[in-house]
Parts: sequence; structure tokens; C-alpha cells
Amino acid sequence: MVGDMSSQSGHRPLSCVNPAEERDATKLIVMLTHHDRTVSNAREVFEQCEECRVSMWGMKDEGLPLRQMKRLFADMHECGKTTVLEVVAYAQDKCLAGAEMALECGCDVLMGTTYSDAVNDLCHRHSIKYMPFVGDVSGRPSVLWGTIDDMISQANQCLARDVYGFDLLGYRYTGDPTLLNASFVNGVKAPVCLAGSINSHERLDEVKAARPWAFTIGGAFFEHVFGLTHREQISRVVDYVGVG
Repeated sequence: MVGDMSSQSGHRPLSCVNPAEERDATKLIVMLTHHDRTVSNAREVFEQCEECRVSMWGMKDEGLPLRQMKRLFADMHECGKTTVLEVVAYAQDKCLAGAEMALECGCDVLMGTTYSDAVNDLCHRHSIKYMPFVGDVSGRPSVLWGTIDDMISQANQCLARDVYGFDLLGYRYTGDPTLLNASFVNGVKAPVCLAGSINSHERLDEVKAARPWAFTIGGAFFEHVFGLTHREQISRVVDYVGVG
């Protein structure tokens, strides 16, 4: 439902990016998160990886004190990174509070929240790119319910209100995630980020096939799915997917 619309860690060989495809390449958003919360050592992890070949970094709305979040997002901006805050909230007051947090932190992109006119208005006033959830989302970690057709219809209603794009919890879906991801990306003419539970090479292959605007990895890096260190894992994923 649209909110207030009315108002296997085995490491297979990894390929290199194809320069011919670089312009249209999918982006990786590195989330300093695990179990839908920002990790306590987020600053340390970022400092170890700030020179990695990935430009988008993010956190969740829970896990760190606001003061530490603001400092870390400022550091990311100083390193030339695009910053993302993903807000896991569904009630309208919580969604707006999350948007105000994004504003206070100086974030470039707000992902998550059930769509809200108030959040959309705030983001437009302050040049924040707004990418709300679609479908029926609940819980933390989040679970996604609903039909693919309804999600595409909902997205088109949001696009009529000039949102930037969408936060699609494809691998949290109770139905067929591969079909959802491909159908939604193809059916919605806006940036789509596949967020949550991308934790295998098989799912990376599906991301490559779907060709979304971006995808997130957070918990899988902390579980060492793609290597031993964050730096190694980011490099492997960047090369494997052909990240732009």
C-alpha cells in the first residue's frame, strides 16, 4: 500500500568489468549494516575501505548515535562519496522522523520508509533523492509481501508525485524474488535499488541479469561471504558485477 498518497561462501573465479558497459553499469551501495542496523564499528570499517573503487556508502537509521552518524557521513562526503540513509519505518510519524534524520546527517539519498507525501516534500525542498519502499513491508529485518503487478502500479503512482526511485526488497520477498526483481526493474522507468540479502554469487548473477540502478550489500560483507576482509570483498564484487 502507498502511505499517505492522498495528501555458500565458496569463492568462484571473478571476472573483470567490461569497459564498454561501464556507462550503464549497476552501482554497489556498501551498507555498514548487519541485521538491518548500523554496526558499532562502522567508522573503522569505512576508514579501512575509503579508497575502494565504490562511490556509494550507507547506513541504517538505527545502531549508532546521531552524533556519530553525522560525523561519519561528513567523512564520507570529504572522501567524495555519495551518502545513503536507509530508514526502516512504516508509520508516517516514524517515516518523517527518518527523513529529518537524513536531512540532519546531510545525506544525498533517502531509501526506505513507506511512501509519504510529507517525506517526499521534505526531500524535494532539500534536494534529497527519495527512494521509498514498495509493496507491503513489515518487521525488522524487513519482509516484503504483495503482488508484482500491485508493486509496479504503486511505483507508478509514486512517480506521478516525482519520487526519484525505489527501494525494492527483492530478496526479502515472500514470492519469487528473481521474477519480482526482473519484472519490477523492467516495468518501472526510474532508478531501482535491490536492497537486502544479496549474499551469494548466484544472487549476484541475478542482479547482473536484472540490471538495476543499484544494489546494496551489508550483512554479507560482515559474514565474509565474498572474502576475508571488507576491502577484498568489495573489490571482488565490483569486478564480478562490473560496478560503475
